[in-house]
Amino acid sequence: MHIWVDADACPAVIKEILFRAAVRVGIPLTLVANRWLATPPSPLIRSVQVAGGFDVADREIEARVSAGDLVVTADIPLAAAVVEAGARALNPRGELYGPDNIGEHLARRNFLEEMRSIGEISGGPAPFSASDQKAFARQLDRMLSRLPRPPG
Repeated sequence: MHIWVDADACPAVIKEILFRAAVRVGIPLTLVANRWLATPPSPLIRSVQVAGGFDVADREIEARVSAGDLVVTADIPLAAAVVEAGARALNPRGELYGPDNIGEHLARRNFLEEMRSIGEISGGPAPFSASDQKAFARQLDRMLSRLPRPPG
């Protein structure tokens, strides 16, 4: 398993949770962004800087993800692509996307996008909160606790 982070818009507090988790359970973690990002000194954690542009980081994650990986993203189309590739996706608010629910999330996202484009609704999601942070940490811990433990 590898954890990939769509890091351009990922809250700093979520990155910190991921850094600690990667080191604690020994899982490689890669941040992908269109700017340089500092990472803690660990052979498990690295950052990949991609060119600027719409969805460039998303395409990079799609190209590198493997079945069984985890992608942290708030981008529903990216989540749908990685689920299609056999990976799981977790948004920074703690919602897990998999084959059983990604179609519904993608349809809702497309509907809301259409409503915004014709002016029926405006705005975006609520501000990131402490309860979102806790929900993310709980879901991540749940996922990581199901991983097989190395012998020894």
